[in-house]
This record gives sequence, structure tokens and C-alpha cells, in this order.
Amino acid sequence: MISLLRKLFIKNTDDEAKSRRALGVLCSSVGIFLNILLFAFKYFAGVISSSIAITADAFNNLSDAGSSFISLIGFKFAGMKPDTKHPFGHGRIEYLSGLGISVAIIVVAFELFTTSIDKIFNPQEVDTSIVAMIILLASICVKLYMFFYNNSIGKKINSAGMKATAMDCITDSVATFVVLLSMIFTKFTSINIDGYCGILVSLFIMYAGINSAKETLAPLLGTKPDEELVNKVYSLVMSYDIVQGIHDMVVHDYGPGRQLISLHAEVDGTIDIYEIHDAIDTIEKDLYDKLSIETTIHMDPIDIHNESTRHTKDEVCKLITELHKDATIHDFRMVPGNTHTNLIFDVVVPFELKMSDSEIKEKVQQIVSNRWKNYFVVLTIDRSYV
Repeated sequence: MISLLRKLFIKNTDDEAKSRRALGVLCSSVGIFLNILLFAFKYFAGVISSSIAITADAFNNLSDAGSSFISLIGFKFAGMKPDTKHPFGHGRIEYLSGLGISVAIIVVAFELFTTSIDKIFNPQEVDTSIVAMIILLASICVKLYMFFYNNSIGKKINSAGMKATAMDCITDSVATFVVLLSMIFTKFTSINIDGYCGILVSLFIMYAGINSAKETLAPLLGTKPDEELVNKVYSLVMSYDIVQGIHDMVVHDYGPGRQLISLHAEVDGTIDIYEIHDAIDTIEKDLYDKLSIETTIHMDPIDIHNESTRHTKDEVCKLITELHKDATIHDFRMVPGNTHTNLIFDVVVPFELKMSDSEIKEKVQQIVSNRWKNYFVVLTIDRSYV
């Protein structure tokens, strides 16, 4: 159905952002329609069967319609062009809409939980009609279909809101399946477990809502960038002979399709500065043309022709793994003196290394002193952002 509607209502365009937004709006609109339809049928089934679990599940679908509306608004606003107050665009609104959906899921789960508790202490007879069962079975099929298209398109356009909606759909399917099983159980045993099933459903929905909220909060708080993206950037920049190494890469996420990158590129300090500048400009343009990412590159001149410096740097690179297997160094320099030699460099340590900066400096100095008695370390500590 989505494919048919896409052909009917979305025109082919070379504007990727516009096409993405139109697809998101279409899927959200379909979600609103289907959820309202499911609410009407489930509410009818809940009334004729007197089942609190079915009625609660119906209102869960009504909240899903609201969630789809939030997602629709998110796509509309996220597509707004940058302005003077928001020069990086409005893409993060999608993350906020995904968070709104997650909160709605948690609220519905809590309401269902309290209602189910009341149902246990004040049970009502449940009418296990065939009509109600058919409605529940049809609802499961519809929700599985909604999960399929929201999940596949959410991954395709990298939408946090649609991924959250997909997770909501699969939890709804499981919840409705549990309600259906409870009706079948009651029909053949005459034992009313409606309230208990309502509790199970509410806990399952709440768990899914909390996980979904964590996923949508992560990019708002700042999370580690996609490893595939980092590798692409690294490979492209290092493909230029003028670049000897990369460090201090930071990916700034302003929403799907809107990322900025800053990094330091090590270059031969003996090359003419105009030549280096021209090469850096070329790399930045290449990154934009191939990955659609605006990049700012800071050049770090290094001495690659001094055999002693290069040999010592290689030795320090090996020694520094005693600190942590993933520790690396950059901006390495040697300053010889009459009594000692200063080794000046930055060390990049992972966040898993639970040592203070003073402990790290002391440990590195000890590692170097064990190898060279008259070498002193002048150290700057960095953390990896990728």
C-alpha cells in the first residue's frame, strides 16, 4: 500500500531532503488513519466483550495515532530551511518527535498498568465472542504491516521518529496477541485472567517505551558517530598523499542529513603552505561532494624527514599500549637539550580507561623512563570522539 501511495502522491525529485520529508509525511499520515481505524474496531470489541485489556489496547492505538501526528509534525518542521536563529537547520526536531512518541508509549503503559490492577481486584465477566477475537487477529496483522513499513523506511531515511514508531507497532502486536490468548484461555477454562494479562501487556509496552526513549535521547545528548561514516571519512582523507595522519575528528550531528565534521590532518611541515592550503581545500570539497558533509580541517605540520624523531615516535606508539591497548598519540615532537630531551605529544585515551589525568601523565612518564632514562614527557591528554 505504501508503495502505491508513494507512486500516486510523491513526485520523483533529485532533492533528497524533500523526497525524504515527503515519504515521512506520507507514512505518518497512513499511521494516523490506520491507528484511528484500529481504535474504533477495538473499542467496539472491548464494549461488546467487557474486556478491560481490549479497551486499554484500543486507547493504546488512539495514542499511537497521536504519536503518528507528532511524527508528521516533526517531519514538517525538520524540513524547514536554516534561518538566522537556526543556522544549522531544524533536523533535531525529528529526535524530539521520536522522544515524544516514546513518552506517549510510557504514559499509556502506566495507565494500562493501573487499570489492570483495578481489574484484578474488581473483576468483570469477559464475553469471549468470536467477533472480538477476529477484530484482535486483524489488528495484529495490521500492526505487523505497520511495523514492516515503518522499520524499513525508517532505516532507509534514517529517521529516529519512524524507528520509534516501528518499535511501538511490534509491541502493540505482542500486546494484542497476549489479549487474544487471554480471551481464548478464558473461553475454554472460564478463568478470568484479563487483569493479569493487562499487567503483562503494560509492562511490555513500558519496557519498549523506555528503550525507545533511550535511543532517541542519545543523539540529543551527543553520541558516538556511526563507525561506517567515520571509516569513509578516514579513507577519503588518507587517500591524499599529502596527509600523513588524522586525529581529533569530531562529528557534529544536527539531525539526519545534516552533519558537520572537524578534524586535524598531519602534513609534511617542509611543504609550501600555499600548496598545503590548496590540498586541504580540495579534500574538504571532496568530502562534501561524495558524503554531503561540510568539513573543517586543521593542518598540523610535522617533521617526517628526521629519522631520529620518526624512530622515537614509532617506539612511543608501541610503548603507549601499556597504558591501554587502544591508546594512540599524535602531534609528536622532540626537543633535545644538554641534560635531557623533551618528548612533546598528545595521547588519546578511551573513556573506558578509569584513570585521572594526573595518573595518566605519571604512568606515561614511567613507561617512557623505563625505555629512556633522560627523556621527559610533556603530555596533553585527549579523549576520542569517534
